[in-house]
Amino acid sequence: MTHSSMRLDQGSAGPAGATSAAPAPAGARQRSGRKWPGTQLLAVAGILGFLLTWEMIPRLGLVDARFLPPASEVIAALAVDLQLLGFWAAAGETLLAWCLGLASAVVLAVLAGFVVGSSQLLRRFTNSTVEFLRPIPSVALIPLAVLLFGVKIQSSLMLIVYASFWQVFIQVLYGVADVDNVAMQTARSYGLGTAARVRHVVFPTALPYLMTGVRLAASVALILAITAELIIGSPGLGREIALAQSGGATSGMYALILATGLIGVLINLLMRFIERKTLSWHSSIRSEVIV
Repeated sequence: MTHSSMRLDQGSAGPAGATSAAPAPAGARQRSGRKWPGTQLLAVAGILGFLLTWEMIPRLGLVDARFLPPASEVIAALAVDLQLLGFWAAAGETLLAWCLGLASAVVLAVLAGFVVGSSQLLRRFTNSTVEFLRPIPSVALIPLAVLLFGVKIQSSLMLIVYASFWQVFIQVLYGVADVDNVAMQTARSYGLGTAARVRHVVFPTALPYLMTGVRLAASVALILAITAELIIGSPGLGREIALAQSGGATSGMYALILATGLIGVLINLLMRFIERKTLSWHSSIRSEVIV
């Protein structure tokens, strides 16, 4: 093969490789910035299909409308609730319990996770205790919460903190255990103290695990807030659901249930947004942009 042919081959292969490799991430970044119209249409179609099925089931007599009203009636009842101050007051009570409980659980779990995870002795010492306490359902603590705090918001907070704590604590333990030993030894060789090693080595490694735990705990906290209000009678949407059920307002009950579901969706979107912003530097988030 002559030198000229080699240059031609390299010239033809070089640009081709560049065009196949370089512009692809840029195009992927553009695609990731917006959702495909087909995906949006499928999402809308799924929601409409669910609502249509719900609407037809009671109207066709498959289920008694007294127990499952049509979707149109429930949505109309929800529209009425959205105009009432009592609804927003109940939603505020639920979100207050959710926020306070989640924040308390995250702070306690982060502190305990970093302390326990940084010591092999503490991890072995507490392992059996953690494995015993973690599987206990939070609803099993309802009698204890009522005895200690009655029907006040503190009862809800007790259940929320207990359930959310384990979601974050276990993730932090995994994150601390995932720290590269070579990186830790290098930090020590450069004279970094304990606080500096935690800040520059341990925390960046554990942060993705922590954010995953917080996102999971946010959903669990909302579930426990509604459960506590429903069973204990603490102020909030859960108590309003119980009152609507006992008063025979079936459509109003389903409307409140639908409202809690919408709140859960908004919380999940908010936590994912915070996670992406916090971990914008991490490969797991950057891969969503590039791939």
